[in-house]
Amino acid sequence: MRRFSVKYFTASVDRPDTNAAFAAKVGADYPILSDPTKSTARAYGVLGASGFARRWTFFIGQDGRLLAIDRQVSAGSHGGDVAARLGVLGVQQRT
Repeated sequence: MRRFSVKYFTASVDRPDTNAAFAAKVGADYPILSDPTKSTARAYGVLGASGFARRWTFFIGQDGRLLAIDRQVSAGSHGGDVAARLGVLGVQQRT
């Protein structure tokens, strides 16, 4: 995925301190945004009945338009899945 010219982040309904601890634990090199009020999760339709956000990936173009949504995220293969989708979407690769 790093070969593509994209910006990426994750979002969670957890508090910022919880996300910071998780990021440190897993060595995340990307931002983890916090949505403790769950308003953004509701707006994007990802808030489940359990109160947790579903793991969906939104592909948003440079113009702000939604290009695709992956609703079948698999943690084990997600990096490769995202890279494949970026290729299909014709996203520019870094030089």
